[in-house]
Amino acid sequence: MAECHRVFVGLGSNIEPERNLREAVRLLAERCRLLSASPVYQTRPVGTVDQPDFCNAAALIETNLSAAALKTQVLADIEQALHRVRTSDKNAPRTIDLDIVLFGSEILDLGHRHIPDPDLLTYPHVAIPVSDLAPQFVHPETGQTLQEIVDGMDLAGLRLRPEIKLGQPPQE
Repeated sequence: MAECHRVFVGLGSNIEPERNLREAVRLLAERCRLLSASPVYQTRPVGTVDQPDFCNAAALIETNLSAAALKTQVLADIEQALHRVRTSDKNAPRTIDLDIVLFGSEILDLGHRHIPDPDLLTYPHVAIPVSDLAPQFVHPETGQTLQEIVDGMDLAGLRLRPEIKLGQPPQE
């Protein structure tokens, strides 16, 4: 029997974000066990600033898939289903962006991406939604809890969007 992994997935969108974030969480729940979804936060774009603000959230899921299989068989498929267009500008507008932020307590290199995602330590729009899901989870490289990481960040420019509700798992 394959090992079950708890995975924090970061979600971002600035093209129809309300619809695309909700749909991404719904599709994640169809393919993995959705444990919880964070509130949604709005922030200014990073890099290419002449575009709409982004809405960001995180989902906590359980899966038996490896990190590579999760990325290629689930996350990439969801991005494709929601018409994600990749360009040479990694900060370009997008319908949806799904990234593995934490894969349990594992430290991995998955292609050009490092897990835990280094953005977790730098960007509030990544750290806060993940921390909302498990504030006492310990970062496997720094030894800090997610709450401690957030406590050290400048949160200016981040705005809670409580009117955007993402799917929640059924109550057992």
